[in-house]
Amino acid sequence: MLYFGSFNPIHKGHIALAEHVLDAGLCDEVAMIVSPQSPYKQEEELAPELDRFEMAEIACADSKYPDRIKPSVVEMLLPKPSYTIDTLRYLQENFGAEMTFSILMGSDQLARLSGWKEYDRILEYPVFVYPRRGDEGVSEFEDRITRLNEAPLQDFAATQIRERIARGEDVSMLLDPKVLEYIRKKGLWSPATRIAALTAQLAARPDDVGLLLERGKLHYRLSEWGPALNDFNAVLRIDAGHVEAQQFARMVQEIFEFRYKDIYNP
Repeated sequence: MLYFGSFNPIHKGHIALAEHVLDAGLCDEVAMIVSPQSPYKQEEELAPELDRFEMAEIACADSKYPDRIKPSVVEMLLPKPSYTIDTLRYLQENFGAEMTFSILMGSDQLARLSGWKEYDRILEYPVFVYPRRGDEGVSEFEDRITRLNEAPLQDFAATQIRERIARGEDVSMLLDPKVLEYIRKKGLWSPATRIAALTAQLAARPDDVGLLLERGKLHYRLSEWGPALNDFNAVLRIDAGHVEAQQFARMVQEIFEFRYKDIYNP
């Protein structure tokens, strides 16, 4: 069974689904196809592909079935952006005599399947769809898919994990411990890394209130009071009534007044 994804990063929900399809006897092996670039995602959102592959290797090796759940680099060898049908053709041509293939996808992916390249050809393969909480709509492809209603629900997404890492929050319950160690060692999605990305975006959009506020809040969490106040004041110059920026600016001013009494109260 081919489980396509950016795995940015791979988390416990991904592995739980791979283990579920094996427990259910739906396949002999699960290949986690690490996509280097999805047509639906901006490249800047992705960690380097080799980092994502190495994290997938770590998580698969720590799974219940390390010999049956493995990452694949196949899409890294094919032209970018990656299209599922092109990967399927490559696998069929090169390995079709040895094995048969099925596909594992989320119900959110199913909802936009009609926009995929040659989606009718994709549906010629067995397609198993796992549930996403809140995605309970009926697809036009119901007669051509198998819903895994007993599969574990994923109550969190990789996007949320990246955001929590950037905010310095605990994600240890969501990631394999060795994957989390890898992320920390590499500094992936850290507050400092996110600040650098925001700074690059602000060079092109210097009046983007959302970017300024996010960067200011990251500086605040890192106790970088000066840069934080600069960002909150920049927001207020653009939107003087911005309540959140006002609150954060006030908190930074209070910190300055408390810590530097010799300056504020000579």
